[in-house]
Amino acid sequence: MTDLAAVKAALRTQSVETPSWAYGNSGTRFKVFTQAGVPRSPREKLDDAAQVHEFTGAAPTVALHIPWDRVDDYASLAAYAQERGLRLGTINSNTFQDDDYRLGSVCHPDPAVRRKAVGHLLECVDIMDATGSRDLKLWFADGTNYPGQDDIRARQDRLAEALSEVCARLGDGQRMLLEYKLFEPSFYTTDVPDWGTAYAHCLRLGEKAQVVVDTGHHAPGTNIEFIVATLLREGKLGGFDFNSRFYADDDLMAGAADPFQLFRIMFEVVRGGGFGPGVAFMLDQCHNIEAKIPAIIRSVMNVQEATAKALLVDRDALAAAQRSGDVLDANAVLMDAYNTDVRPLLAEVREELGLDPDPVAAYRRSGWAMKITEERTGGRQSGWGA
Repeated sequence: MTDLAAVKAALRTQSVETPSWAYGNSGTRFKVFTQAGVPRSPREKLDDAAQVHEFTGAAPTVALHIPWDRVDDYASLAAYAQERGLRLGTINSNTFQDDDYRLGSVCHPDPAVRRKAVGHLLECVDIMDATGSRDLKLWFADGTNYPGQDDIRARQDRLAEALSEVCARLGDGQRMLLEYKLFEPSFYTTDVPDWGTAYAHCLRLGEKAQVVVDTGHHAPGTNIEFIVATLLREGKLGGFDFNSRFYADDDLMAGAADPFQLFRIMFEVVRGGGFGPGVAFMLDQCHNIEAKIPAIIRSVMNVQEATAKALLVDRDALAAAQRSGDVLDANAVLMDAYNTDVRPLLAEVREELGLDPDPVAAYRRSGWAMKITEERTGGRQSGWGA
């Protein structure tokens, strides 16, 4: 029998980090679309993020992307975040938007280009020191397009050397989160294409190196919850980039395309002891055709709903069915939890926290969308590359 009081207590502790770039303009590979009221600076991104946290009560941190969020004074930006009821979270590096990185960054055959890329990663650690951030997230677009283009093993050696230098620079309480991606922008080899490659590097680097799972970075049909369970078992799951996709890295709202998959992932998180401060839950999404702030609020709510259902699984009944080999009963226990309408439960949790039970409706009534549309005129809107 599930303890509802314990479920509600767990839900009150959940936090989902929002990404600064989700508040800026984004688009497809062909066009970046603009929207009215989009932030023009990192501080305005924090203003919007504060709205998400105000109405959900579950988004207290904001991830930065360097150089998109570069400022002169990061300590001042951290202080501003605190004034808005937020904290600065994961620092994300960028080694894919420079002409020098055409053939790779930390895996590039030219030592000078590799030195430039590592220098940027070390700069990101400096920023972590200034902002009080715990996590450095690394995603590399490095790879090759053609057989014979470069030495596959040598590129792994270069990657290992760069990661080792950056990991050694991390301070106490800081971590490196290594992200993998099946393909794109390279189509013959990708230097960190899967969880096994990321795990192998992190295992060598030690406790400060963890794997991050982006839910959109897998081949269709991949059992992501198996990967999550395995990484948790090995103590190497550092965090998630939540989004949703139909084909590849679509970066749609979390839980939009396959909410059942999100539930299955969250069940393995709960079952594996990952529902706590050790595993970072972050959105990694871009909202091109929908309003940005409501979409981010809805995404946080989708993660909360999947988590609530995962917490409602009757673990004792499930274990008993599994031990007896009763396949149908075991599956039914999971499906009973998944088919539960948890919206009333989450509404109760929000009301107990002094929040409106319907965050999206509360945001729409707030007038914030009209306010930023009227006030944010002139200047350059934030977006990919800015």
